[in-house]
Amino acid sequence: MKLLAFILAAAVVTGSALPARAADDTKVKAATDRVEAGARKIGDGKLGPGFEETFKGVGNTIVEGAKYSGHAITDFFSRVFGS
Repeated sequence: MKLLAFILAAAVVTGSALPARAADDTKVKAATDRVEAGARKIGDGKLGPGFEETFKGVGNTIVEGAKYSGHAITDFFSRVFGS
């Protein structure tokens, strides 16, 4: 068990020392902007369209955020363990 913990710690240290590749987060930012646009519509008194835009933006943010996280985790482990 201690050996496994040591190997994991060494992998994290080694992985953090490697140069990071930039992941594409433009879709996440676009979905976040959609949430903000919906919130502005609600603030302007357009409740129906505002809520619709906000909830669609939240859904897109969740989906794109999960995809982005998956790619970031994959990149991390491929750098650490090489593949």
